[in-house]
Amino acid sequence: MQADGNASKAGKGDGHHPTVVKRVSRKAHDEAHGGAWKVAFADFCLALLCLFLVLWLLASRNAERSEEILRTTGGKMFDEGAGHKIHTFTTAQGSLIPREPVPAQGVVRQPRQAFTNGGQGLQPGAAPVRYDTAADLRQLAAILMRMSEDAGLANNLQAIITPFGLRVMLHDTDKQGMFERGSVVPTERFRRLLRKMGPVFAQMENQIIVVGHTDSLPYADGDMGPVSNWTLSNNRAIAARYHLLAGGMPAGTTLQTVGMADRAPFDTKDPKADTNRRIELLVLTTEHARHMAAMFGAPETVTPLLPGVDSTVPNRESLTALRETLTAR
Repeated sequence: MQADGNASKAGKGDGHHPTVVKRVSRKAHDEAHGGAWKVAFADFCLALLCLFLVLWLLASRNAERSEEILRTTGGKMFDEGAGHKIHTFTTAQGSLIPREPVPAQGVVRQPRQAFTNGGQGLQPGAAPVRYDTAADLRQLAAILMRMSEDAGLANNLQAIITPFGLRVMLHDTDKQGMFERGSVVPTERFRRLLRKMGPVFAQMENQIIVVGHTDSLPYADGDMGPVSNWTLSNNRAIAARYHLLAGGMPAGTTLQTVGMADRAPFDTKDPKADTNRRIELLVLTTEHARHMAAMFGAPETVTPLLPGVDSTVPNRESLTALRETLTAR
């Protein structure tokens, strides 16, 4: 007992206090920060993974498409959509006046053959040829196909005899195009072929319709913009006619130039096929050329809308007499 008292006194003398351990409950704090944020973060990571996967697929697809275009165009990269420049047929950029070197002193320059005089195609004293029968059209088709073979474009030309005349189709292939992609500038082979066809058309009496076609790849602004498949097809038809004239075809041989965009695909199963980008030369028979010209010109005969009703427009004298009669009443 005395020992315990001494121990108690010794403890007080040392100045030590008893250690108190307080346990705090953190139940409410744990409930506020549960595992829901982990689920949300996992969803976010999954969405990012899907986004990166889609971007990777698009990038690889564009790379394959670029390689295909480079392979088919011989290493030249062109866009079919918006952003390209429309080329014109001027001899120098921004000028409509031919800029040719001045001949040296004493050198006489030969006059340039006009596009409208038949050029080199019409032989002196030769009568123009008329292709109206199926046999005649087959003969013309054989001539044009031999010319395409000589130009290295045998796979780019097809000729079909129709009731309206000879339908000559000059289309693209996966290896050779008729025009630069998205441009109205023809390739060198196509340009030479058109100029060789000019003399052939200069020797015939038939008239032709030049029709331009494109594939279904749209422009950035669609059909509403200033540049579309409509303008591209029409400008390509005009460009084809230009080089036919340069080859010697008379201007009167062309009855019409038409741009049809992608409204009449040659390959209906694949609107984006290469063969849908084409120029068609429809050599009309004499009868159908006359009907086509009459369709857009003044009609030769007038059919009344109703029996006994004249649908013609009265002349000025009749209108004046009718006005005076009504005024007198």
